Amino acid sequence: MKKILFAFAAIVVMGACGNKQTNTSSDAQATDTIATDAEAVDVETNYFPAIDRYLVNEIGKFYAEGEHCVPIHSIVSVDERNAEDILVWGDFWVFNYNQVGDTLQCVSGGSHPGLMHIRQTEKGFEVTAFDRVEDGSRNVPSAKEIFGDKYEAFQAINSDDKNRERLRAEGLAVYVKKNGLTATMYQDYGWPAKELPL
Repeated sequence: MKKILFAFAAIVVMGACGNKQTNTSSDAQATDTIATDAEAVDVETNYFPAIDRYLVNEIGKFYAEGEHCVPIHSIVSVDERNAEDILVWGDFWVFNYNQVGDTLQCVSGGSHPGLMHIRQTEKGFEVTAFDRVEDGSRNVPSAKEIFGDKYEAFQAINSDDKNRERLRAEGLAVYVKKNGLTATMYQDYGWPAKELPL
């Protein structure tokens, strides 16, 4: 599987703009932005590549394989006070695609909300643990436990299908440009293809 990492994130404005170690914690409403992949540099300057690696390698592998694995995340809040345990609450998604002609066809994917624990290392960052929101009857109780006083902000992000679709389309467009793909459309199974906002 072609595992080219891409980060498209809705991140918290206060305390996380550079995602460098600071003594702040933020519960601000998330806004949309793009975080770039730091694979090409020696030292990572933010933790989004670590989140993406985790989503692709630890979560994406459980889905039907595709040529392109594209993680997308909407960040609810961050706490960067401890470089050994940076806390990132979010709604994390993984989508696998195959390119057929000019269309990226979705093979598999899904949502994995929860809390990422991230450690800062000499060369960057790594995810050390992931507290996942559970399925079924434990979904709401586990989400409330994990998100705590951020639960309402999480609910607002998680239930906004229109914004998530916009983020996915914009994220795919950036992915296509970055990786020199010829795709101009994307498509979910059983649905008409949609144009990428290139």
